[in-house]
Formats: sequence, structure tokens, C-alpha cells
Amino acid sequence: MKYLKDYKGISVRLTDERLAHILEHPEMHEMAAAIQEALLHPEFVVQSKSDETANLYYRYYSKTMVGGKYLCVIVKIRNDDAFVLTAYLTDKVKKGKILWKAKQ
Repeated sequence: MKYLKDYKGISVRLTDERLAHILEHPEMHEMAAAIQEALLHPEFVVQSKSDETANLYYRYYSKTMVGGKYLCVIVKIRNDDAFVLTAYLTDKVKKGKILWKAKQ
């Protein structure tokens, strides 16, 4: 298990099982280090519309196996615990309450 920090300094758990699940997807093979980067330096953080305890951290990468995409890292936050649920590449940021946006 790894403990990563997000942009607020919150400790976020990334279990070996979750990392293995994320990296099973071929387009995510080389994105392990990007997960930590997206948490620490996101461009957007959006509260999930379907689960208010889940935050979606987005960071854009111009060069992935499938072209320019946002990496979305979903973190579940409950009381004093935060952990990565999953991560994936996407074309756009989901709609929802924007909790944080990087200065352009």
C-alpha cells in the first residue's frame, strides 16, 4: 500500500489491489506515476454527482497511449480516511460541483 498526498496535503491510500486493477487496463500501463501527480497537482477537482463523498481529480496529459486525455483519479473521502477507488483516462471533465480549479 502507498500513501499519496493530494493538493491540500491530505493523505490518500492507494492499495496494491486498486493499483493492480487500474494498471490492468492497457491504456493505463504507464500512468502509475501520473496518479500521484494528478492528486498533488490537479487541474480540476469535482465532487461526484452520484456520491458526495467521492472527489474526481483531473489532470490533462497530451501524450498517452490513446492521445491527449484527462486522467481522472476518483478518491473516496470518509471522516479521517481517503482512498483511491479507481483511475481512468477520459476526454472531458464530468459535470458537478467544482471544488478546486488550477489557476491558468
